Amino acid sequence: MGLLAEFKAFAMRGNVVDLAVAVVIGTAFGKIIASLVDGIVMPLLGIILGGIDISGKTLIIGHAVVKWGVFLQTIIDFTLIAAAIFLVVKLLMSFQKKQEAEVPPPSPEVQLLTEIRDELKNKNKI
Repeated sequence: MGLLAEFKAFAMRGNVVDLAVAVVIGTAFGKIIASLVDGIVMPLLGIILGGIDISGKTLIIGHAVVKWGVFLQTIIDFTLIAAAIFLVVKLLMSFQKKQEAEVPPPSPEVQLLTEIRDELKNKNKI
């Protein structure tokens, strides 16, 4: 098998494609959350704190500039992204459980045929 064929087989596996889609959607989702934090959450937090822009806050120690405001904003970004992903996964799992619960039990005919098949298998083993 040639190198190109191996690469094609690798790239077209389900897990790799799923991962690629997840990365693209996750990147776009991260931008949405960053916009939410930059444009809505941080200004509201600034109003609550008396008109302070947290993202611009720094601490100067000697020649070093510690940008603790940007760090705080990044923590808020992460928390919101993690919470949103948690809620989406929880919602998807609840849909999946509902679909699994809606599978009807097999009909009496199917149950009877299954029992007959199992009995025939047991007789052949003896």
